[in-house]
This record gives sequence, C-alpha cells and structure tokens, in this order.
Amino acid sequence: MSRLAGKTALITGAGNGIGKASALRFAEEGCNIVAADFRIEFAEAVVDDIRAGGGSGIAVGGDVSDEAEVDAMVRAGVDAFGTVNVLLNSAGGGSTKDGAVTDLDLDEFWRTIRVDLFGTLLCCRRVIPEMLTSGGGSIVNISSLRAVIGTAGADAYTASKGGVLAMSRAMAMQWAEKNIRVNVMAPGVVLTERVAAFIKPDNPIYRKSLLGPSEPADVANLALYLASDEARKVTGTVMRLDGGATAY
Repeated sequence: MSRLAGKTALITGAGNGIGKASALRFAEEGCNIVAADFRIEFAEAVVDDIRAGGGSGIAVGGDVSDEAEVDAMVRAGVDAFGTVNVLLNSAGGGSTKDGAVTDLDLDEFWRTIRVDLFGTLLCCRRVIPEMLTSGGGSIVNISSLRAVIGTAGADAYTASKGGVLAMSRAMAMQWAEKNIRVNVMAPGVVLTERVAAFIKPDNPIYRKSLLGPSEPADVANLALYLASDEARKVTGTVMRLDGGATAY
C-alpha cells in the first residue's frame, strides 16, 4: 500500500466527510497527512486514527478564508515533513440560508464565496511555491455537480463551485510546465453524516442516480488516483462522481 509513499498531503476540511475519508485513505497508501480543519479537535481525532493504523500525520486548526491561518497550516506541514506534494481542497459547503438569487441571504452568499472559492484560492496560492521547490505536485479541488449541470435552489453554492471549476482549469494551464497538475472532482450527492441525516432511502435522489449516492470513501478513492503518479498525465480535468445521474 504505497501509492503515495514519500508524499505529504495537506487536506482541508479533514475533520469529517470527504476530507476525513481522504485523509485516512491517503495515509493507508503511505502519505504523510497534514489534516486541517477549523475545528482542530476533529482534525486531531483523525490524526489519532491515522497514527493508530501506523501512519504519519499532524493536525492543524484554521480557517481557509484567512490568509494568515492558511500560511500557518502550510508552514506546519513543511516544518513537519519538509514539503507539501499534494493539496486536497475539501473544506467548504453550503447551508439552508442559500437559495435563488432573488431571495438568498447575501451574507451567506459572501460566506460561501469566501470559504469555497477564496479559501481554495488561498490554499493553492500558498502551496504552489512549496511544490515548485520539490519538483511539482498534484492539486485536487472539489467542485460540485451543481457547477456542471443546471440545478435550482442553491445559487451561492453553485456560483462558488463554478468558480472553483473555472479557476482550476486556468491553474492547470498555468502550471503544467512546472509539473503541477490541477484537477477537479465534481461529486453529486455524497452521504456524509450531515447529508445522510436528511437523505432517506425513499428520497427521489435514489431514482435519479443509476448507482445511487456516493459514500465519502468513493470520493476519497478518486482523490487518491488524482493525487498519485498513476494520474501523471491527467490535468485540467473535471471528473464527475454522480452514480450515473447525468447519463440520461
């Protein structure tokens, strides 16, 4: 189990959901983990699990929308492991205050943009110089199926994730010659603990997806591929993980 042996990954939002599943999966493949979450106690619990399984990791707290705190996250990883080869931007998400542009909460709009889009920008901005010093790396950004197809009712989230998608393509063009790959995952419904609480088996989403909603581990496996050297010729790509929902 050594697909990421010798690499160090900074994973934001590592305290739960996709970030947690990815941190655990990457560690299984020999990766040093910098588990970042604004609730450091959640990140610490993940690192405890990693170390219990024989892996290596550190926990760092911080807000991805705060430049100084992002700088501290990256410096902690570099101090502990020498560099950062992989960045998985998993922090973010929408809320029930989202909605149509005509009536969504404007404070929620800017919160979503700051965390999902600006936070992704800040982490990339700080990690890329570290990747340049170590010969390259892999950035995996998380967008959403909402950014790929038209859906109603979450316009702030859709805007932020659409920005992540477009920015990632531009970054892939910018940094390819420096051996830095930038790819995007666009999941559909993922049954994190928060989502599973209100997506019951009789929800219509199960009929709209050929294979049903994904588990966090499914997304982690795709992130692992994109982070690894197996994807060394993959950049600027948007990979849907939607259980076949868009095959219709």
